[in-house]
Amino acid sequence: MTSLNATAKKIAALNDSLRRHGTGGKIMMTAGVQALGQAAVNEIIAKIRAYDAFSKDNDPYGERDYGSFVYNGEKILWKIDYYDDNLEYGSPDPADPTKTCRVMTIMTALEY
Repeated sequence: MTSLNATAKKIAALNDSLRRHGTGGKIMMTAGVQALGQAAVNEIIAKIRAYDAFSKDNDPYGERDYGSFVYNGEKILWKIDYYDDNLEYGSPDPADPTKTCRVMTIMTALEY
């Protein structure tokens, strides 16, 4: 049986791949983020890729699936969720990329 720590490390690595490189899942952006303009979107994506402010407060399970920061006075949130391959239900095993479709959503705090 895989330990919880080893499972969290696998999930974190898969989440990092999506967050840093855009691979292994889908990235969705809300209308509020898109309304900030393409230059802002590019900068926000760059900040998410470089994000490393994980702590026990914002990452209690060590999966690196959530973050937030302020961009030009606007609080930006990003969250990675785990779905089955049909995007209908939660993933049966988020540590297994063959059973999981990761979806990172980028939004403003007002849209949460």
